[in-house]
Amino acid sequence: MLRSMYSGISGLKNFQTKLDVIGNNIANVNTHGFKKGRVIFKDLYSQTVAGASGPSASRGGVNPKQVGLGAQLGAIDTIHAGGSTQFTGNTLDLAIEGDGFFVVAQADGESEPKPEQLLSLEKPLYTRAGNFYMDENGYIVNSDGYYLVGNADPVGEEKLEGGEFDDNNYVNIQIPLDAESMSIGDNGEVTYVKDGELKPAGYLVMATFNNPGGLEKVGANYYQVSPNSGDAAFASPTISGMGATKSGSLEMSNVDLGEEFTEMIVAQRGFQANTRIITTSDEILQELVNLKR
Repeated sequence: MLRSMYSGISGLKNFQTKLDVIGNNIANVNTHGFKKGRVIFKDLYSQTVAGASGPSASRGGVNPKQVGLGAQLGAIDTIHAGGSTQFTGNTLDLAIEGDGFFVVAQADGESEPKPEQLLSLEKPLYTRAGNFYMDENGYIVNSDGYYLVGNADPVGEEKLEGGEFDDNNYVNIQIPLDAESMSIGDNGEVTYVKDGELKPAGYLVMATFNNPGGLEKVGANYYQVSPNSGDAAFASPTISGMGATKSGSLEMSNVDLGEEFTEMIVAQRGFQANTRIITTSDEILQELVNLKR
């Protein structure tokens, strides 16, 4: 059979995957904190018809003769470029200006949450979606009920310079229900006003990774550590490139519709071109079959 037919099939599969990724990007154009995907192709191995030879005393060198056997999927990258920031005015809407991730986790399994309850960071989840809420007990949670990880350790100027927290002091942040107001600073400090006095509630914990592109998407705007992402480094916002937290704003998706529609046209034409390879190869095979009538 013709090699071109199988090369065309490999191209069809690759462009179908590219269209799948583009479709997912467009579907999440308004998903807060979403990071778009990108498909990279690479060629398959080539069949060597004749090898290369070096120059001799009487003749020059000859290049190899190789026939490519199609294309394959090289990578599906997650592009972690920052999205645009949308102002909402809601105190518990948080955007990150930097490379950090919010950390969310479940509690230690107690039936009733307690103030400054230690959180289980065995399998934390990471997200850039900063739409947080306050539950009936005053804990800051996300839309799935996971606690926003904080730290109760008082962070002074010396501590802020180091940026590292006590690993055994991660807690869920609670705002008293009778508090008059609350605020979240650029450095992640959560404070509230009660009886006319400003009091601390805790400090946001954020995470960075040596290779954020290696994080694994697990759905619902969450990422988890993979063998190639590196372990999370926890610290205060504004420390070690974490990025400042902007209260009253949300980070939008980094999907560019103009770019996605252009890539869709390229993928569509590439798909069509590969179908032409298959139909042309079929016509040639038909001519061969019809040689003997």
